[in-house]
Amino acid sequence: MTRTARRTRRTLQVAGAGTAALLALSACSSSDSGSPAKSDFPSSSSPKLSGTVTVFAAASLKESFTTLGKEFEKQHPGTKVTFSFGGSDSLAASITGGAPADVFAAASPKTMKIVTDAGDASGTPATFVRNQLEIATLPGNPDKISSLKDLTRSSLKVVLCAKEVPCGAAAQKALDASSLKLTPVSYEQDVKSALTKVELKEADAAVVYKTDVKAAGDKVEGVEFPESANAVNDYPITLLKDAPNADASKAFIALVQSAEGQKVLTGAGFLKP
Repeated sequence: MTRTARRTRRTLQVAGAGTAALLALSACSSSDSGSPAKSDFPSSSSPKLSGTVTVFAAASLKESFTTLGKEFEKQHPGTKVTFSFGGSDSLAASITGGAPADVFAAASPKTMKIVTDAGDASGTPATFVRNQLEIATLPGNPDKISSLKDLTRSSLKVVLCAKEVPCGAAAQKALDASSLKLTPVSYEQDVKSALTKVELKEADAAVVYKTDVKAAGDKVEGVEFPESANAVNDYPITLLKDAPNADASKAFIALVQSAEGQKVLTGAGFLKP
């Protein structure tokens, strides 16, 4: 074989190899274009969440948030979610007073404003659910309560939340809109305390949230009233400014706002935001 022939053969071999490489690269690129890029999936190198997330939340969120807390711990081994449930106004006062917490979920924008006005929130609070009032009566509704007006009967022992508490403010709004005056036997500091009075038969009825009536099961009976439609409470949630565990707290808030979290909340009787 002549030198020229050998050179020609070598040139063809190199060209063939280059073409094969280009085809392989093209095929690989074509295959990847229909699939999510690797970066679209959670990276194993992402910081692993750990530590405790401290959540201050309205009493009416107790059942649903407890469920979500357990789910969060399951999704993120090494984390723990602790809760402080109570009246939103009391919780807000604790936060502005320096109580260490990561997340605040309030039962009204008014009580959330206590925290934001003090500069203790990180970012803008977001409404994640809404809640509507309902009358809780003794099982079987022996007093035949069918309306908000029925609660004004002098023979009935009725309990309300304190006016500073979101459920109490909403109840007062409904009463004012109906031009009704009601003198309760007691004002309670959170909605669960008001409900407990009926469960223990210390009161004949209480104005609470639908979610609380549902959570109580057969311990009480719920009576809807149309005036409640004009006194629906928005529930805002926020990361707190000096959150000791900000990363895990952001992830918990994301769970609350996710489709999974919303399913738990609406299943408990909350309304979508």
